[in-house]
Amino acid sequence: MVTNFLTDAKQLDSASVEVRASTAPNSKREFVKVIVVGSPKGVVKIIHTLYRLGFAEVTEWSPPTPTANSGEVISVMTRLVLLD
Repeated sequence: MVTNFLTDAKQLDSASVEVRASTAPNSKREFVKVIVVGSPKGVVKIIHTLYRLGFAEVTEWSPPTPTANSGEVISVMTRLVLLD
């Protein structure tokens, strides 16, 4: 699932947020990885926007790491969530 958190997609500099879950059978908790991929400026903008929204501390994200695509970086945050 890819979600843009800003109403103006041009503000994102081609960055997006993807949430992927990994579950263990019969577990009431799971780790969820939030992945941001885009230009370095776009990734930092998304991380700071999510911080201002109270979603995650900036320090919870991995350092932006270059991908195989020129000018693109990736940053990951993992959170343990309690399932209902």
